[in-house]
Order: sequence, then structure tokens, then C-alpha cells
Amino acid sequence: MKEIILNLIENGNYSEARKQLIEMNEVDIAQLLEELDKQKLLIIFRILPKELAAGVFSYIPYELQGYIIESITDKEIKSIIDELFLDDTIDFLEEMPSNIVKRVLQATDDETRKLINQFLKYPEDSAGSIMTIEYVDLKKEMTVKQALEHIKETGVDKETIDTCYVLDNNRILEGIISIRKLILSDESTLVGDIMETDPIYINTHDDHERIASLFKKYDLISMPVVDNERRLVGIVTIDDVVDIIDQENTEDFQKMAAMHPSDEEYLKTSPLTLARHRITWLLILMISATLTGNIIIRFNDVLQSVVVLASFIPMLMDTGGNSGSQSSTLIIRGLALGEIKTSDIFKVIWKEIQVSAIVGLFLSLLNFVRIYFLKKIDLNISLTVCITLFLTVMLAKIIGGVLPILAKKLKLDPAIMASPLITTIVDAAALTIYFSVATWILHI
Repeated sequence: MKEIILNLIENGNYSEARKQLIEMNEVDIAQLLEELDKQKLLIIFRILPKELAAGVFSYIPYELQGYIIESITDKEIKSIIDELFLDDTIDFLEEMPSNIVKRVLQATDDETRKLINQFLKYPEDSAGSIMTIEYVDLKKEMTVKQALEHIKETGVDKETIDTCYVLDNNRILEGIISIRKLILSDESTLVGDIMETDPIYINTHDDHERIASLFKKYDLISMPVVDNERRLVGIVTIDDVVDIIDQENTEDFQKMAAMHPSDEEYLKTSPLTLARHRITWLLILMISATLTGNIIIRFNDVLQSVVVLASFIPMLMDTGGNSGSQSSTLIIRGLALGEIKTSDIFKVIWKEIQVSAIVGLFLSLLNFVRIYFLKKIDLNISLTVCITLFLTVMLAKIIGGVLPILAKKLKLDPAIMASPLITTIVDAAALTIYFSVATWILHI
């Protein structure tokens, strides 16, 4: 399809190219535009019908959105903004430099400009920043017949009509009702008699994490957003929540890998920026790792007395780090999904004690067989390694389980207590245990 459309454009057959594009999905057109040079991108974008152009615009990367706005007329900008849902407009403007935002605002009418400015004032991670005002509102005094007629008249330019919102004269949210219930109810029934009077709603300043949690908990496809007086000011829809979840997961993965979070695409990010995002935590972890070196220096006389002990250090440190990472990953995910609360800290400790005892015992016995019977290493040294391994696994799993919960309790992101940081802490603990046990058993 790409080659066909490009050939039509090259031959100046724009009307046929337009027909081909109209048959395509908005997302596929957006993907096609990403693959073209900017000159051809602009030609194709300009021959699209205005409704389709606005839909495609919402799916292309922010970089190309900025290029298009800079390259088209004010009249064309206005037609795009008029067709875009308000939440998509806000998402776009939040990523644009001030000169583009200024141009867009100048091209819009007074009412739209006022709405955009109002939405841009909400905190970036709040419900107000992602909500849309394209929803259907009803009155409880309406009959089902009147409600359906109202939906037909006003629902054409709304983001969703699956759920309608029942408001009083002061726009206070009184209830919600699904289009399904309206269609299946008797025409003479009053909306107030069949609406749900205790809807789940969020405040304009609720954060993204809470929004995603409520959508998941109640299996919602949209949710009303109210102000402090419970006046309905907008709705959040599932497509925005999917973006939030994707963004939150990406951010958590980056933090768990000891990187500064970024929403820029990897291949479109400069090496200097990528390095800057990584170097801070690497520097912190490198400096903290000197603690491990200091422990080795402190117990240098132990190592010199029994040199073979040094050969088991990598195994003990790796096993401890891996054990802690397993626990921290499960707890971080549990906290993110709401399955674990900070009040569950003692339950988590007890669970990890049980798990680590089983895992530690199994690994220690297996290693004892390998070290003592197969490698023929002295009994006391074999016991030293295996006891250390058992204690290290237990300590690592408890640390890995507890630190993310403590981070959450301190209002920090639990993801920062992931593999790199846990490994650094456990490494120091493992060495301290190792040399202490060696001193005790070997009488060094």
C-alpha cells in the first residue's frame, strides 16, 4: 500500500491517493507518515479529509506533530484542533515548545483557548491533565425516550456515549447510566429511577497511579472527574489509562535498571542524553560498592590465612544479589497492582523467611555435596561456605521484600529499590556474614 500511494503522489494523482488513504485505518496512516521524509509526509497529510487528518495527527509522534504545525497555515491548524478531542489536544500541547503552543492558541477561538489554558494549569500527573470534556450529560427528570433523543443530537462529537452522566442544575454528579440500560428500558421510564446513584469518580488532582488502580479494580471504560464540590468537569477514558499504564511500567523498568526515567524513544534519543540518564545511578552504585572493598580489606588477614575462601566470594555475592532481586521484583509488582499494602510488611517478612529457609537450605545442601564430596575441600571450609550461603539467601530475601515497602511508606517510588541497589546492599551483607562465619568456625 505504501508503494502504491507514493507512486500516485509522484505522478501527481492526488485524488486517487486520497481515495486509497480514506480506506486505511488512522493508525496505519500515522505509521506510514512516520516512514516518509518530511516533504512527502506534509503532502499526504494535506490531502487527507479534515476529520481523518485530525485522527491521524493524534497518533503520530510529537516530533512530527510539531513539524506539521510549523508547516501549515493557521486555518489548517484551527481545523485540526476543532476535530481533535480536547484530551488529545492537551497531550500534544504539553509536549510542544512554547512557540508552537502560542501559535496553536492564536489559531483557536476564544472558548477553545480558554478551555486549553484551563487544562494546561492542572499538574502533569493529575486526572485534570488527561480528562476530556466530550461526554453526554442527562437530567434525572428525563424519560428514557428523551434521553436517547438527546444522545442522538449531542453524542456525535463525544469521545464516548457508552456511559452517560446525570447532573443537576449546578452540574453536581448525581449518577451514571449506560447506553445499554437506556436502550433496554421502557421509553416512559425516568432516568432517575434506573440510574446508578453511587458511581466511582475521581478528583481533578488525583494522580495517575490512583486512576489506573481504580480502572483495573472496577473494570471501567470511563470514569467521571469532579472538582471539590463534586461538580462534573470531565471524564477519563480507557485509552488514556492504557497510555498511563504503559508509561508507568516503562518508568518502573527504567528505575529498576538504575536509570533516570524518560519517555523518549530509544533510537530517537541522543547518546549524550542516554548517558546522562544512566550515569548518575551508576556513579552512586559505584561509590557504594567501595563498601564491599572496605570489608574485604578489613578481613584481609582471614583471606591470607585461608586463600581458598576467596574463590567462593563471587558465588555467594551473586546468589545473594539474585535472591534479593527475586523478592524485590515480586513486592514491587505487588505494590503496583495494589495486591500488597505497606501495612502488610510483617506478612511479607514472615512469607520471605519461609521461602528463604526452603531455598537457602536446598542451595546450601547442594553446595555442600559439590564442595565437600566432589571438590574434596576441608569440612570446616565447606561448612563456612554453606552456612554463609544459607544466611545470605535468608537476609537477601528479607531485605528484598522489605525495602520496596519502606520506600512506599516514605512516599518514594518502590522501583528504586530494585536489582542494582538491592545487590549492592546484599553484597556488603554477604561478605560481612562470610568472614564472620569464617572467623568463628576456622578460629582465624
